[in-house]
Amino acid sequence: MNRFKNLSGNGNSDRGEENNRVVITVIGPDRVGIIASVSSILAENNINILDISQTIMQEFFVMVMVADMNNASIDLVALKELLNREGEQLKMRIDLQHEDIFNFMHRI
Repeated sequence: MNRFKNLSGNGNSDRGEENNRVVITVIGPDRVGIIASVSSILAENNINILDISQTIMQEFFVMVMVADMNNASIDLVALKELLNREGEQLKMRIDLQHEDIFNFMHRI
C-alpha cells in the first residue's frame, strides 16, 4: 500500500489513522511576525502544530515545526505553495516535507 496515498489531509484512510505529519522549516533574516505568519496559515487550514522549535543564530531566524494534517482543509501541495508564497513575502526560505520523507533523508 502506498504510504503517501492520503496526503489530502481529509483524515479518511483504509488503515485507520494515517501518518499525515509534516515538517516545516523556516530560515532567514530575523524580523517581527514570522511565527505568527506561518502559524496563521496553518490555523486557517485546520492544521495542528504538534511541536515547534526556534532560535536566532547570529542574525538568522531558524524554526522547525512538526504539524498534523489529518484534519487539514487543503492538501500537501497546496500548503507548500501557500508557505512558499509567504516565504517570498517575508524574504525567507520556508520548506515543507512529509515527516516520512524528512526522516528518510536524515537517517544515518
